[in-house]
Amino acid sequence: MRIAFVYDMVYPFKIGGVEKRIWELSRRLARNGNEVHIVGLKLWDGPPDIIREGVHIHGVGRKFLFHTGESGRRAIFPAFWFSMALFFPFLREGKFDVIDCQNFPYFHCFPVKVVSYLRKSSLVITWHEVWGTYWMEYMGSTGMIGIAIEKLVGSLSACHVAVSETTKKQQRSIGMKRSIFIVPNGVDLEKIRGIPLSSKRSDVIFAGRLIRDKHVDVLIGALSLVQKSYPDLRCIIIGRGPEEERLKAQVISENLERNVEFVGFLKDPDDLIGLMKSSRVCVLPSTREGFGMVALEARACGIPVVTADHPGNAICDLAAIGGVHAVPLTRENFAIAIKDCLLSSSARVSENLEDEWDWDAIARMWLRFAEQVKSFDEKSTVKGSL
Repeated sequence: MRIAFVYDMVYPFKIGGVEKRIWELSRRLARNGNEVHIVGLKLWDGPPDIIREGVHIHGVGRKFLFHTGESGRRAIFPAFWFSMALFFPFLREGKFDVIDCQNFPYFHCFPVKVVSYLRKSSLVITWHEVWGTYWMEYMGSTGMIGIAIEKLVGSLSACHVAVSETTKKQQRSIGMKRSIFIVPNGVDLEKIRGIPLSSKRSDVIFAGRLIRDKHVDVLIGALSLVQKSYPDLRCIIIGRGPEEERLKAQVISENLERNVEFVGFLKDPDDLIGLMKSSRVCVLPSTREGFGMVALEARACGIPVVTADHPGNAICDLAAIGGVHAVPLTRENFAIAIKDCLLSSSARVSENLEDEWDWDAIARMWLRFAEQVKSFDEKSTVKGSL
């Protein structure tokens, strides 16, 4: 099968959950005899077209087109420019059996729709999160434009992918009536097993963007309560974002300077796994997660996860694998859950991780879905997907 994945950021030149998903799927699909292409912004030096592990990677534009301001928000112009530049590689490369276009940042979905129509390719849009009314909080009154664009993207394909049951429910909440399949993210269990423990030990670990929706302030507040029973409590906070300075000030005001360390971004994803293996509990108080890759990686490392019991938090969907504790979003409830995890023995890795959540299994799931989709045209609805 001839397959194309479309997203503006490309792994490993930009490391994030979506980038990693595309890469892990692509290299496995290529290894199994499929011709796989990734199209994104050119974030590397050298020629625009490169091959890594049998995957054809096409770069358009320049890496300076991606930037965020002090708020951490992406600029609109680069996303729009990238969408326009997509025509050229697709017209040059010819027909694909399936084009998997990531929903965010939306603009690129429209030219890819045109290309899929002209080339008679099956278009699939993969949704990693749904913003819905959050657009109003993000952009103010102009958020109505974002709401309209998001709904339009939902009408571009007969078949969509959701990375979690929570994301699928949110797609339905904005009026999407097309077929939606769930193809979740995964973990590379074999690689995780081979990564050594970090020499930097901790009791509690957090990894993610330091933005308001992650509610790291609740974690810090909980630590101030836990620290009364565990004076030598140690927490590592991984990531950067617009909330960083406020959170550091909170650590000082809570007298936790000896207990909490901010380590910023990690360039090597393996370092995160090593730090998780050297920690005792992963705490993720987010109320807006389309999947929760960090939580799945934490479980693969054998440590429990404490997260927020909230309808917008897809980490709660992972409760079936065990070791995931969803509690109300208060410092008191998080403190109790953290203490319980510290007192209990280390959470074992769930047996179904290897059968259901390893990237090899996810790649097979994606391929079965793609083979089904390619036999239907844009006006068809795949039976049995609702």
